[in-house]
Amino acid sequence: MRAKRKPVEVIKAKCIGCGLCIDACRFDALSLEEGIAVLKEELCTACGLCLKVCPADALYLERPPKKERRERVEVVEEGAPSPLDAYKGVWVFIEQMEGKAARVGWELLGEGRKLADQLGVGLAGVILGHDVTRMANETFAYRADLVYLVDDPVLHHYRTQPYAHALVSLVKRHKPEIVLLGATSLGRDLAGAVATELGTGLTADCTGLEIDPETRLLMQTRPAFGGNIMATILTAQHRPQMATVRPRVMRMPQRDSSRQGQIIREPLNLMEEQVVSKIVDFARDEKDAVHLADAEVIVSGGRGLGSPKNFALIEELADALGGVVGASRAAVDAGWISHDHQVGQTGQTVRPKLYVAVGISGAIQHLVGMQTSDVIVAINKDPNAPIFKVATYGIVGDLFKVVPALAAEARARLNGGSGSKKAE
Repeated sequence: MRAKRKPVEVIKAKCIGCGLCIDACRFDALSLEEGIAVLKEELCTACGLCLKVCPADALYLERPPKKERRERVEVVEEGAPSPLDAYKGVWVFIEQMEGKAARVGWELLGEGRKLADQLGVGLAGVILGHDVTRMANETFAYRADLVYLVDDPVLHHYRTQPYAHALVSLVKRHKPEIVLLGATSLGRDLAGAVATELGTGLTADCTGLEIDPETRLLMQTRPAFGGNIMATILTAQHRPQMATVRPRVMRMPQRDSSRQGQIIREPLNLMEEQVVSKIVDFARDEKDAVHLADAEVIVSGGRGLGSPKNFALIEELADALGGVVGASRAAVDAGWISHDHQVGQTGQTVRPKLYVAVGISGAIQHLVGMQTSDVIVAINKDPNAPIFKVATYGIVGDLFKVVPALAAEARARLNGGSGSKKAE
């Protein structure tokens, strides 16, 4: 007879009071008291559903004893071998344009290395393009063991049909169990086409990837239902398990130029005459783009600004700090600023060195897009605003006084401008 598992534990110091665990619990074992989750132990079944939705790692559940886990594995192994067992290895698609790799490919190699090591399999980078062989060494430097390379003039510019043909052919031939792509415009287009052709699942815009140690399945976590919950999705019946991840969500791995690996060259087996779409010309967007994903300093404004004209305060502080202007969804929906400034689940995911949130309460949709920033400074008059739960430094006060003072001081210290002599 199996002993009853210990109930979930609430780590009060980490709880941000979002309430997602309460919605996830099917047994009413959790409630909120003074903004902190509280557990009714007699109702907890230790199912672990609440842990999967908690964005702050504020819940802990002791894993079942090893003996119990072994019993579960043995039951699975008693059946006939599954055709899914033929799939081995973790692949990362290395996105490139005109021979220049997108940063998200290297970020995913860092995450892919962790997954491959947990599974005890190899990590491969997939490079598709023309005259892109030189990218292989860089792929090894970012932790890949081998590279699958299809170098063909038909792949010079990205088009869905030939790229999907190449990747589908590689998957069918070599059978990887996990394929990761960047959630860029290109990656989203390619991933959907490939998953459809292979008849497998695809989880888009993941914010977390882990391996279930009992089943070896990829646990793909992403915001769902408008960002109100974090869903963990499994592809249990099909292979490969495919996921896209936004740029800047995963940490950039350390580059190691001494690493080497194996290059496996494969033919495309597709003629230009067989491709339906043709590249006629490129029309480049000439407007000033907002490069939030690459910015090291971002100053974002929210509904607390009260009016679109007050974004001038945000621009002043961003200019003083050498950064760019971001915004919450509420400010964008109100028409105060354009969508290309939006940070969050329906905007851009960022990981700057400094993120300043001004007049932003901290809805979960916004937090999932910026909470991995190195340093977060929150300015809000409400001391109970959820943004303070993830902030490195919090300033409770009137933003119309705090922001101009910070901008003046920043100019004085960083640019030699006219700042506050008193503060110096």
